[in-house]
Amino acid sequence: MRHLIDFGDLSRAEWEALYKSTSAIIDHPADFMDVCRGRVASTLFFEPSTRTNFSFQTAMLRVGGTVFGFADPKSSSVAKGECLKDTIKMVSGYADVVIMRNPREGAAKAASLYSDVPVINAGDGGHMHPTQTTTDLTTITRMLGGVDGISIGLCGDLKNGRTVHSLIKALAKFDNVKFYLISPRELAIPEYIRAFMKEKNLWSVEVTGLENVIPQLDVLYMTRIQRERFVDPLEYERNKGIYVLTKRKLERARKNMLVMHPLPRVDEIALDVDDDPRAAYFEQARYGMFSRMALLADLANQPRIKPEAVEIGTTPVCSNPRCITQTDPYLPPLVKQNGGVDCCAYCDAALH
Repeated sequence: MRHLIDFGDLSRAEWEALYKSTSAIIDHPADFMDVCRGRVASTLFFEPSTRTNFSFQTAMLRVGGTVFGFADPKSSSVAKGECLKDTIKMVSGYADVVIMRNPREGAAKAASLYSDVPVINAGDGGHMHPTQTTTDLTTITRMLGGVDGISIGLCGDLKNGRTVHSLIKALAKFDNVKFYLISPRELAIPEYIRAFMKEKNLWSVEVTGLENVIPQLDVLYMTRIQRERFVDPLEYERNKGIYVLTKRKLERARKNMLVMHPLPRVDEIALDVDDDPRAAYFEQARYGMFSRMALLADLANQPRIKPEAVEIGTTPVCSNPRCITQTDPYLPPLVKQNGGVDCCAYCDAALH
């Protein structure tokens, strides 16, 4: 592994090696206090974050490294008009690993083209969030004993939910996983994820109601309706508060079902659920720190490698208004196949 941009790029064997390291850290954290001694991580958060930012900072400190970065682009040269390429070239000269969150879809892929050190995608708009996925898989494996054969309900904003997109790609690597996709029709999974699921022949059903499917689930993965991803405020108003998990609804669920959430929550999980033994979301957040410790122990210790030169683009081939190529037209026009369809290699949107 050189970069972690999309969990889908990892093989199951690579994930299992990472989980083995994560599990060792959970069981014996003192053995890993110095594995990144002398290493430096840079956290570039162009978008607000609490858990992911704090989790990465804490993870690096716990493995003996140090951290610098920003949590507000207004405090960086980005506010002066510096492009992403120049920011990454500069920062990768100082750090051993770059951790970036950016509201532009495909920004992490773009950063990896210019970085001398590994880049970790800490969330690129509504696209992907692979380290949340390492967190999720660690939680499921530790608490249920494994991932193969589970039935999982993904509930909420599946259109803009980058954690959901990453998790679906990851779960495709396991056997006999059943997906219950629970959302309003206008917030259903995007077409590139639907094409991916069809290509991988994944079992799935799309429904609009939670209560009828909750008895079938081993994992219920709740997500919030994300106000910041809506262009139309009226669309947000129509959908906010549509799914609320309460203690009463949990009466229909299996006794060992896990309730997970990438957090932050707004109103989609009632506070009275927190004390239910099936509520795993705060423990899930803690597992995220351990999985990021394992990831940093690997990537921060990799040698510096000067990236290959890439062509300078002029006109973006992607029409997705949220794609990084719309604001950084110098990026090379990269295309990949997704479910037999030509897609933008940055944001996965189908090319027309």
